Amino acid sequence: MRRGDRNRKVPLRGARLRDLQAFVVVANTGSMSRAADELGLSQSAISQQIAELERVVGEALLERSTAGVATTAVGAALLRHANDALEALDAGLQAVALAADPGSGEVRVGTSEPYIAGGYLAAAISRACRTHPRLSVHVTDVNTGALDLSGLRDRSLDVVFGRMALSEQPPEIEAEVLFEEPIVVAAGAGSRWARAESITLGDLSAAPWLLGPNDTPIRGIITRAFAAAGLPPPRATVSTHSMQLRMQLLAHDDYVTSVPLSLLRVNGPRWGLRALPVDLRLSAPVYVATNRRRTLAPVVRLFLEHLRDVTAELNRDADPA
Repeated sequence: MRRGDRNRKVPLRGARLRDLQAFVVVANTGSMSRAADELGLSQSAISQQIAELERVVGEALLERSTAGVATTAVGAALLRHANDALEALDAGLQAVALAADPGSGEVRVGTSEPYIAGGYLAAAISRACRTHPRLSVHVTDVNTGALDLSGLRDRSLDVVFGRMALSEQPPEIEAEVLFEEPIVVAAGAGSRWARAESITLGDLSAAPWLLGPNDTPIRGIITRAFAAAGLPPPRATVSTHSMQLRMQLLAHDDYVTSVPLSLLRVNGPRWGLRALPVDLRLSAPVYVATNRRRTLAPVVRLFLEHLRDVTAELNRDADPA
C-alpha cells in the first residue's frame, strides 16, 4: 500500500458528534427552526454545524427550499447510519448509567389535556417516581383531540399516551390499546339539560354542541352514532380542542359536549359538570405508542409497565361490576 493511501482520511473521521447530532435532528424534523428549538441553539449555529459536517464529508447533505429541508442522496445514506450510531451511543450511555439503577434516567411523554385531567398520567408518574427516585419525566402536553405522532418519529418523545388518529399509522409506530374509554355526553349542572329526567338523541340533535374539530376521533364517533339512529350530525356551535374552554362555556350556557368518563369522574364536581341521561353508549380506544425502530431504554420500559398497571387498576376500580 502506498504511503498516500495509508494516510488518506477515512470520511467522517474528523466529524464532531455535535455536528452529527445537529444533522440528524434537522433531517428528522425537516426544519432548521425546529431543530434549533429542540437542541437549544440558534439557527445560525445549526447552519454552521451542518456546514462543518458537509466540509468533512465533502458532499452536500441537505437541500433547502421554501417547503423545508430534505436530505440529498448522500445525506439520506448518512442519516440511516447516523440514526443507528447515535441510538447505539445513547443506549450504551444509558446502560452504563443504569447498571446500578435501571429506573434512573428521563422519560419523555407526549399526551393531551383530557388524559392529564383524567388522572391516569399523574397516577402513573407518581407510582413510577416513588418506585424509582432517580427517574425524571418530561411531559409535552398538546391541546389536540388526537395526538400528533411526529415526536416519536423525530425521536423527541419516547412515549405517546392518549387518543390517536391511526387510520394512516406510520410503519415505524407501534401502538398498543391500553383500554376502551367510555365517552359520555355532559352539560353544566345549572343547564336545562342537566335538569331533564330523560333525553333522546333527537333532543340532542337540536342542542348547541361543543365539539372538537372535524378530524378528531371523538367527533367522528358522535357523528356515526347519530347517523346510525337516522339523525343528522349534531351542530357544533363551537369547535375547539380546548377542554378548558369547553368547561368555561358550559358554566354559562346550555351547551352539551362529549367528555371521557375519567375526566368527568375526576373533575365533574369541581367543574359543575353532569353526565346526561341519554341512552348512548360510546367508547374510544386509548393508546400508548412508541417507535418500533428504536430500542427502548430500560427506564422507558419500566415507565410503560407502570402506565399499563395504573390504567388497568383505575379502570378495574371504576367498573361497577
